[in-house]
Amino acid sequence: MTKANINPGICGLKTSVEIEKKEGKRYALSVKSDCEMVEKLAKEIGELDFTDAFKRITENPVYRKGSTCLKHVSCPVPCAILKAFEVEAELALPRNVTIELIRQE
Repeated sequence: MTKANINPGICGLKTSVEIEKKEGKRYALSVKSDCEMVEKLAKEIGELDFTDAFKRITENPVYRKGSTCLKHVSCPVPCAILKAFEVEAELALPRNVTIELIRQE
């Protein structure tokens, strides 16, 4: 099982993602979130198939369902779901991802 904890920033609605390999090429998604929209996204995704890791953003089920479930276009949760999925599927090493925002005048 691979877990990702997401602190999304200003909204403060923290999320925990778990991906677990099942039979064959299926992966179960489990999400606990303070955000109702993220909870809805997780329910609509449910499971991922190994081939989902290779789909373009416009064809990927995480982003496709995210476009209907999430109101905030820059929500980092879909990316975190896919990062955890890649680690669980042994397509990536478990390394943290950071976005550092610096506003300059």
